[in-house]
Amino acid sequence: MIDRKWIGHALPASVLPIERSRLQFFAKAIGETDPVYTDAAAAHDAGYPDLPAPPTFLFAAELDSGVLDRLLADLQIPIARLLHGEQSFSFHRPACVGDTVTVRSTIDDIYDKKNGALEFVVKTARATNQRDELVAELRTVIVCRN
Repeated sequence: MIDRKWIGHALPASVLPIERSRLQFFAKAIGETDPVYTDAAAAHDAGYPDLPAPPTFLFAAELDSGVLDRLLADLQIPIARLLHGEQSFSFHRPACVGDTVTVRSTIDDIYDKKNGALEFVVKTARATNQRDELVAELRTVIVCRN
């Protein structure tokens, strides 16, 4: 069983520079066809200062920093039993090329279902830019199959 002592635990901050080539690669990888995500002129025409990050891009911050790997190790969740159960985003402002986004996450809840056959870890995060403006709020539910 995942130890409930982790509820309320704040994870280390993850810093993600928003870089043009990375955004373009990500947009291509997810099959994004809107030129606002790959063409600076289209982004400017749409009112952005530069290419905006596609909606799910901010999830990469904790993947890049290794914070999620450390969390899974701390919670003793083997990768073979891991499921990404849920992901949601609430956006407050765009993150664009040249921004640096910092993601700070907290474990909000840990619970089980089916007499412990499934365990759930609920993590929420706030993503802010270099001006400490709220960019997005993220909610992730990790499922461990026992």
